[in-house]
Amino acid sequence: MHYSCVRFGAIRTNVRIRLWTQTMVSLKDISHLLRMAAVFLIGLVLFLIFRSAFIPKSFGRYGHFRGDALGEITSRPVAYAGHLTCEGCHPEEAEAKSKGVHAHVNCEACHGPLARHAEDPASVTPQLPEVAQLCVRCHSENIAKPQGFPQVNAREHSSGQLCDTCHQPHSPGLAQGVKK
Repeated sequence: MHYSCVRFGAIRTNVRIRLWTQTMVSLKDISHLLRMAAVFLIGLVLFLIFRSAFIPKSFGRYGHFRGDALGEITSRPVAYAGHLTCEGCHPEEAEAKSKGVHAHVNCEACHGPLARHAEDPASVTPQLPEVAQLCVRCHSENIAKPQGFPQVNAREHSSGQLCDTCHQPHSPGLAQGVKK
């Protein structure tokens, strides 16, 4: 064998030994990495502990919400009777409403939940809604509402009068004899 080939092989082996030694020396100085890994591990353990303490056991049973909520909601008394119940006892209002633009608005949207009134009409008297606040809840001017939806600026539109002075709530076209 030629001397230069032997010498070149020895140099290459020597370089490998040096690189391996330097790598081992640098691995001895990894205490900062181990501390960082310990901090992440402790953080993960704390996260899992807090998560198990604060998230209810029934969370995720039926989707991304608390499963026990279904039982709690169904245990509450029924608050709304539904428009068919209202129309059964109040056919004249139902008739007027069916001919107007509020035909598809349920009674309890304006009059509030009335299941107790439907069960015992004598014991629970429904309160008539405050017209000045009720109508503007849906009909106040707002650029986010659809183009054809009736909107008013209440101060400019009525000159301070209540809406039911000119409009009937169940069929809110202009009342007979009122000029626009």
